[in-house]
Amino acid sequence: MLSLKEIKEKLAYANGTESWLKELEEDSRVGANKLFTSWKKKQHLKMLEKQAHEEKIMFDQSFCTSEHDLVAGVDEAGRGPLAGPVVTAAVILKSNAEELVGLNDSKQLSKAKRNELAVRIKNNAISYFIHFQSVEKIDELNIYEATKQSMTEAVLSLTEQPSVVLVDAMALPIDIDTHSIIKGDAKSLAIAAASILAKTARDHYMDQLHEEFPAYLFNNHAGYGTKQHVEMILKHGPTEHHRKTFEPIKSMISLSRGSNLN
Repeated sequence: MLSLKEIKEKLAYANGTESWLKELEEDSRVGANKLFTSWKKKQHLKMLEKQAHEEKIMFDQSFCTSEHDLVAGVDEAGRGPLAGPVVTAAVILKSNAEELVGLNDSKQLSKAKRNELAVRIKNNAISYFIHFQSVEKIDELNIYEATKQSMTEAVLSLTEQPSVVLVDAMALPIDIDTHSIIKGDAKSLAIAAASILAKTARDHYMDQLHEEFPAYLFNNHAGYGTKQHVEMILKHGPTEHHRKTFEPIKSMISLSRGSNLN
């Protein structure tokens, strides 16, 4: 009979086809039972992840008219924050993307997992491009138009031009077959990949911004309007990286100008 330590070691590499698993299933020891139950749960989660992965690939392929069509996924990060750029990404994945099993909406993953997946995505991409839309452009155009322009730039900057473009809830003014997908990062593998690239690139940018402006703690909130961030703006005033057309910054600037005139 295998010891509990031996069982744990063997289960770490088991794929479900091993003959000794039948013996383990019938093992009456409480410890062996717990190990087997835990392994079965993990196997079930892996199966669900693989199933979801295949469904996302099928979703992307459903927009193709030929097996040679290239599908680009497009998404953004940072439309809502009070500071920092909006970052968009476009990515065309290789058809064999088994390394990306478990890829999901970036908001549902930890920062460490997103960073790990970003490396895998780049390794499994035929082409990708990440575009940073400046705060100045956001204030000039408005966030919706600035995001749309950034997404368009990301698509047109791909080294391989796609046959189909799938965008997370946005219509783009490009001469390519384009589809706006509501909650696309949960349905499309290509959009989910773009979501990860945009999010990790923006987080890295905001971490660097924290080094330049440590008082604002950009590494904690990534520029979003948290209570902590608003307090820092009220205390220190907005920086050049804050969006002047976003509240409460817009009102603060207006009040400051009014008091200067008086």
